[in-house]
Amino acid sequence: MASALSFYFFDFDDNIMFLDTQIYIHNTETGETKGVSTGQFADIQPLLGKDGEYKKYEIFSKTINGIRGSYNNFRDILENELKPGQKQYFVKDVEEAIASDKKWQAPSWDLFKYACEKHRPVSIITARGHKPETLKAGVRVLVENGKIRREPNYHTIFPVGNDGVRRGELKDPQLSLTTPELKKRAIRKSVDKAMEEYGKEPEHCFGMSDDDPQNVSLIVRAMRDCKDTYPNQRFFVISTHAGEEVKLEVFPPDYPVTRRGRRWRTDEKIR
Repeated sequence: MASALSFYFFDFDDNIMFLDTQIYIHNTETGETKGVSTGQFADIQPLLGKDGEYKKYEIFSKTINGIRGSYNNFRDILENELKPGQKQYFVKDVEEAIASDKKWQAPSWDLFKYACEKHRPVSIITARGHKPETLKAGVRVLVENGKIRREPNYHTIFPVGNDGVRRGELKDPQLSLTTPELKKRAIRKSVDKAMEEYGKEPEHCFGMSDDDPQNVSLIVRAMRDCKDTYPNQRFFVISTHAGEEVKLEVFPPDYPVTRRGRRWRTDEKIR
């Protein structure tokens, strides 16, 4: 009989690591662009265009002040534009983070490190738009610098901001879906792949952590849909927003609320 497995799904920014990659917002009145951290953006995004400090600000996709869209630094530099010795933004940002005096280990760092050391199936589901190979190269920096003992046992990698990934694997040909909706599809595809490769027996565990409240809401819905399809599997959502860590298990809609639920197993057999 096959062994039960725990699958670890991670957002990257502010979840595994704190990086200084900036998101740019545009002031429609003054024309200026302003860079904010990913953590700040998670709080600011719902306020853009509404009464208050960010009423005149918006995210943008065209080139403004030499910046190619709000997420310029979250995508790869084109190969024909890379200068000799220049590294992709993600790789450079990982290198700079671990070399700095700033705290760079985000709330799920220890869980990520554990999953890598124990060779558990790991999925990275991020809003970034880099190629999967770039994300692997950035994580490899952690190995080369002794921060993790070995590279993850990659199950899936979904940079949902990558146009090729969106149009292909995530079936978004018009590039019209939101980041939370894309992450929801990535979660479902990752779970489906696990069922195909490892089977539905015995009971497996799936957990995803994310720092963005909007994403967490969609993750709960994605896990609920997975639970409906695979009722014998266990699904968990971990919110790491604002330094907090809240773990939730997803149960079927008709699960009796007075029944005592089981915790996510932490014994070595399942982990």
